[in-house]
Amino acid sequence: MQSPEVTHLTEKSELESLARALRALPQVEPEASSWERIAPLLPGACGAGRPRRTDLREVLNAIRYLVRTGCGWRMPPKDFPPWQTVYWWFRRLIRLTLFATIHELAVMLDRQRAGRTEARPAGV
Repeated sequence: MQSPEVTHLTEKSELESLARALRALPQVEPEASSWERIAPLLPGACGAGRPRRTDLREVLNAIRYLVRTGCGWRMPPKDFPPWQTVYWWFRRLIRLTLFATIHELAVMLDRQRAGRTEARPAGV
């Protein structure tokens, strides 16, 4: 019989592998063509100070994961950057109103993919 500590470690590794599998799903991570259009909207690296070590794509994936699953800020899988980093970038991107811009871009991409005009109709 396994000790409770070994069982806990096994469950933890299973949860981490499940989190990795969830991140690999196409619904969690946008297509590469979407990233090509979103990347220029994100803030560039600052010339002064410490160089950025965090990949903004991973930060946005973590934010999308939090929104899709409804989990708390402090409970994302370990595959994502630390929750403090994700929260800091979330607050910064909200202040820069980038999420509204990215949402509009995503709507345009979906409309284009469906064969409709990229602009929304003016009627209600």
